[in-house]
Amino acid sequence: HVQLVESGGGSVQAGGSLKLSCAASTYTYSTNCMGWFRQAPGKEREGVAAFDPDSGTYYAESVKGRFTISRDNARRTLYLQMSNLQSEDTAMYYCAASYGVPPARRWLSTSYTFWGQGTQVTVS
Repeated sequence: HVQLVESGGGSVQAGGSLKLSCAASTYTYSTNCMGWFRQAPGKEREGVAAFDPDSGTYYAESVKGRFTISRDNARRTLYLQMSNLQSEDTAMYYCAASYGVPPARRWLSTSYTFWGQGTQVTVS
C-alpha cells in the first residue's frame, strides 16, 4: 500500500509559479508510475503530467512548456514545477501512483491505484 501526501499549493497571480510536492510512503516507490492530475469545480479530473520509470516524462498539451514533473527517489518525492500559471490552471491537484500503467491509459485516472488528498492551486 502506498500513501501519498501532497503539499505546496496556494494562491498566486497569473504568470506566477508554484512547486507541488508529493511524498510517498513505500520503499517500492522507485518502481511506481506516478502522475499529477487536477480537477476544477464542475469538471472531470484530468491528467497533466506523468512519470514512467521505464520511459520518462509526459505532459498534457495544455501544460507543455510550463510544467515540469520530476522525482527524487532518495526522498521518495514527486514534484510538479508550475510556471506561467494561468487562471485555467486553478484546480485541486492530486498525486497518483500505480505499479504499472500502460501508455495508452496514462491519462486515465482509473489507471492509478493510490491517490493523495489533493492540494489547492488558485490563480487570479
